[in-house]
Amino acid sequence: MKIICIGHNYKKHIEELNSPYPEKPVFFLKPDSSLLKNNKNFYLPNFSTDLQYELEVVLHINRLGKHIDRKFASRYYDAIGLGIDFTARDLQRKCKEKGLPWEIAKSFDGSAVISEFISAEEFADRNNLNFILYKNGNEVQNGNTNDMIFSFDIIIEYVSQFMTLKTGDLIYTGTPSGVGKVDIGDNLIGVLDGHELINMKIK
Repeated sequence: MKIICIGHNYKKHIEELNSPYPEKPVFFLKPDSSLLKNNKNFYLPNFSTDLQYELEVVLHINRLGKHIDRKFASRYYDAIGLGIDFTARDLQRKCKEKGLPWEIAKSFDGSAVISEFISAEEFADRNNLNFILYKNGNEVQNGNTNDMIFSFDIIIEYVSQFMTLKTGDLIYTGTPSGVGKVDIGDNLIGVLDGHELINMKIK
């Protein structure tokens, strides 16, 4: 299975990182060893002093597909959940400054938190899903899929031009503004349309 992550998909997040607006979806991959399931604790790695959270809506791919037409894209995922794309922001900055790939900042063990999934059919409007992240009881991120630059269907159409989507693949669809640092002792809670799906500790 693949973990496909979409970057720069919310305007305000792009602005807070001082990054250019993308003309097409930007994506990168994480290995399956980066998955952190079942609300397990996340242990801060010793290679970063600026480890940041990025809450994202995640799609669960349920069938094989390549060169998928946008009008059929919704047939290729059956469930929606939440994820946190943990990012070693200090390492990412250094890599970007040198023009290097930055998997080292995104693809480490435990960097892809994943929640349980809810059937996509339970959501009346998938283009209007509200999701919130609380850190220690305080709201730090509040996004809505209506604010995405590239919708679920556009993402699936675009990514499938380059690589075959397979059953079990996960697509992290981007994070809104409000990303920030985590420290030992923090508690993160993620809510998708009223469903608390993430409740985890930073150790």
